[in-house]
Amino acid sequence: MTSSLNGVLSRFPRTRVLVVGDLILDEFIWGQVSRISPEAPVPVVWVQSESVMPGGAANVANNVRALGGQVILVGAVGEDRWGDTLAADVRRRGIDTAGVIRVKRPTTVKTRVIAHHQQVVRVDREQPAPLPDAALTRVIGAVLDRLPAADAVVIEDYGKGLITRRLLEEVIPAVRRRGTVVTVDPKEEHVELYRGVTALTPNRAEAGRMVGRELARDADVAWAGKEMLRRLRCEAALITLGEDGMWLFERGGRETRIPTVAQEVFDVAGAGDTVIAAFTLGLAAGMRLAEAARLANVAAGIVVGKLGVAVATPEELRARLSPATAGRNPERAKRVEGRRRRLASSARR
Repeated sequence: MTSSLNGVLSRFPRTRVLVVGDLILDEFIWGQVSRISPEAPVPVVWVQSESVMPGGAANVANNVRALGGQVILVGAVGEDRWGDTLAADVRRRGIDTAGVIRVKRPTTVKTRVIAHHQQVVRVDREQPAPLPDAALTRVIGAVLDRLPAADAVVIEDYGKGLITRRLLEEVIPAVRRRGTVVTVDPKEEHVELYRGVTALTPNRAEAGRMVGRELARDADVAWAGKEMLRRLRCEAALITLGEDGMWLFERGGRETRIPTVAQEVFDVAGAGDTVIAAFTLGLAAGMRLAEAARLANVAAGIVVGKLGVAVATPEELRARLSPATAGRNPERAKRVEGRRRRLASSARR
């Protein structure tokens, strides 16, 4: 893979990915703790700085853009200051936001308070009910209008009301008729509607809920991957397994186990967004399924080594996959297993 990486990365700037899904603003409050509150047994955080990052489907778009790809983003934000902030931030990153509509509902905001490199608390502001029909019609129209310009489509389902039965029933067949790559970060309540997509990228828990079984052992994961392919007739299922890496199942029976390459783990928030972004961009640029999965694994390993919702860059991929650094990771990966397990609850909103 190392020898062909530069060729693949050189194609990324000419590759266009249409990302449609729930848009989230990730807000971070950074501070220090030196005492416990006299009012309740909770830490008092002395705020030192604040920052925002695109989250949800916006973070997928941000990851694609950071890797060098072109991005067309479709979604909805509220008519509020958070919607203004998110739209402005995404545009500043070079992402096409003409398909982002404004709706009369709150923008989804996830506020994380972080002290001494540890998340203290997260505060969620959201209204996850399905979008009104008129707004959904505008979103679907934005997707279909932009579909001819896309080399691949990502459907990012965070369960915040944008990805609905109607949207999936109109968008997925339209993408399939064009023969365009379409990947899905799924929610189990829509599982039967993902039939015929190129690939799904669930984590272990999501995959288990999709097939109705806890995936406690490798044998369970193996059964689940094959069962998803059988039920949904998709080309592949890429199940992410945290400290155990990834497991790719392809139509035709091929399986690929990919061990984790994370060297240090600070924060797993947004790692799933990185996986689907890198995986889809790789497929759109001509990589085979297993190659794109390995690329996604490396990108995710880079991202979890950073604090907060983060991205990987082509330069970081080259450095991680260079002959001088390849093969160093397995022992270090074992060392971080306990830390990753403690952080796993942040991996999916």
